[in-house]
Amino acid sequence: MSRAALLVLADGRFPAGGHAHSGGAEAAVKAGRITCAASLEDFCRGRLHTAGLVAGALAAAAVLGVDPAELDAAADARTPSPALRTAARRLGRQLLRAARAAWPSAELDAVARQFPKGAHQPVVLGLAARAAGLGPDDAAYCAAYESVSGPTTATVRLLSLDPFDATGVLARLAPELDRLADAAVRAARRAASEGVDALPAASGPLLEVGAEWHAAWPVRLFAS
Repeated sequence: MSRAALLVLADGRFPAGGHAHSGGAEAAVKAGRITCAASLEDFCRGRLHTAGLVAGALAAAAVLGVDPAELDAAADARTPSPALRTAARRLGRQLLRAARAAWPSAELDAVARQFPKGAHQPVVLGLAARAAGLGPDDAAYCAAYESVSGPTTATVRLLSLDPFDATGVLARLAPELDRLADAAVRAARRAASEGVDALPAASGPLLEVGAEWHAAWPVRLFAS
């Protein structure tokens, strides 16, 4: 195992397309739910414990060898918003392209053939971690961190928020991220033995509603 590979996979400069997505922050800013660092922290905490937990468990389960098709169907079932499903598959397709270039593997090639329009991003993230020789905990951390780092970065642009304040939000959430990644891995291990119904199905209804609203905007800064 090369932990350095985790740095590559989690790096915001890794060409996986995440920079074009706000993780629901753009809609939340326009709705007045994010106005400052404190409300950004509240938003990210909610996202971490819902979308972040689900993504972390899906990614960890993929590393553990759970069938990607079953995981993708589980991700679909846990994503009511068509707009979010489309965004997740678009991100998965881009991530798969980058992962195949970085860590060529027959498994990634097979997934590309199986899902020509893209599998859900957390599933691909787990498969990329597996190809890179990483473990389920690494994948869970990466997915959970992405769930809050994306909105934080986007809010700096959307509100001209002080980047130091935004980084402080991520630092304060770190202990919760540790606990959530552990919970995601535990759920993934249950899924490996009991099936994908053991995966968490935490939801954030405002994220789903906001995604549909955002998708209908004629002009937007971020794709989702």
